[in-house]
Amino acid sequence: MDSIDQLLAQLQTEYKEVQPEQQSKSATAKSFILPSPKSASFVDNLLAEVQADFAEEDAALELKRQQELEQERIRQEQLKAKELEALKVQAKKWLAKVDPLSSEGLWFEKFAVSYSSKLEAAIEYLRNNE
Repeated sequence: MDSIDQLLAQLQTEYKEVQPEQQSKSATAKSFILPSPKSASFVDNLLAEVQADFAEEDAALELKRQQELEQERIRQEQLKAKELEALKVQAKKWLAKVDPLSSEGLWFEKFAVSYSSKLEAAIEYLRNNE
């Protein structure tokens, strides 16, 4: 929005500079040609349209950015879900292979006590040991 405001200020300044130059030309010409109030409103309308166009463009860009962020978030969630599924498969295989009476199996039994299931504990164990 700063660039729009700067552009509007610049256009208004240029417009105001042009008016005194026109007034300084000839005194006789001024008496015959009165500045049209339509031209000032035309410039104001034009500036308002330009500002509205910039605001619309900014809104469209912001919407596009938000959509891209949302798509990236969804992609990351899908990636995490795939990784979790792969870890579940790996954890099931590991649980099937581990001997419950071995030192690793006994250690895992103690480790798994704080988890809701042995599968969840195995997933966490494998995740930390990757």
